[in-house]
Amino acid sequence: MVFVLGEDAVGPVARAGDTGLWCGQCGEAVAEGDHARCARRGVLEPPRWCVHCRRRMKVQVTPGAWTATCVEHGTAEQPTWG
Repeated sequence: MVFVLGEDAVGPVARAGDTGLWCGQCGEAVAEGDHARCARRGVLEPPRWCVHCRRRMKVQVTPGAWTATCVEHGTAEQPTWG
C-alpha cells in the first residue's frame, strides 16, 4: 500500500492536519522538547520514525524520490525534485 503525500492521504508521515504524536526525524514525543532542528532536517531528509506509532521505518532514497515504510501504517512516497 503506497500513499503519496497530500492533504487527503493517510500514512506514516506528518501532514498539516495530522502531525502525529511522535517526531518523524528523532522519534521523540512532539509535545516534549524543541524540534526546530528536526524541522530543518526534515526539509532535506525523509522521516525515519512513524509519527503515529513510533516504529522505525524502512527508508529508501533514490535520485528521483524517497519512500518511507511503516509496517503498521503503510508507505509514504515523495519526489525529491519538486
